[in-house]
Amino acid sequence: MSEFGRILGVDVGSKRVGLARTDLLRTNANPFGTFPPNQSIREIEKQVKNEGPVKAIVVGWPLTPQGDPTNATGLVENYIKSLEKKFRDIKIYKMDERYTSRQAQNLLVEAGVPKKKRREKGRVDQAAAALILQQFLEAHPEI
Repeated sequence: MSEFGRILGVDVGSKRVGLARTDLLRTNANPFGTFPPNQSIREIEKQVKNEGPVKAIVVGWPLTPQGDPTNATGLVENYIKSLEKKFRDIKIYKMDERYTSRQAQNLLVEAGVPKKKRREKGRVDQAAAALILQQFLEAHPEI
């Protein structure tokens, strides 16, 4: 494994963006917040400045069950372009996010999170970001 550094996970939505980050050894992913899209870029910037070093950013890539682009794919593509402009030195990866929101919802149920809390806007978004990031870590242990 190379030097210390976090990887950030991003679950982009039109109203909310869920964010997660790894520990410095990149062994596990933890959710840390949900933000409006514009504010989420500033939050990522804060993470890069204050919680770094950040080695990569992983963005959930929305696809249909058949693997085709969805209505949200263009939105995510634009978000990635914004990240690439702002963070030229950080590698940005796309990670298939099919079913992550459903899996995140199921994980919250299994963890015993009460139904009322599971309905809070943003809780599933940040759990989905952590799930995307965890799946990326498992698929790419070399990073």
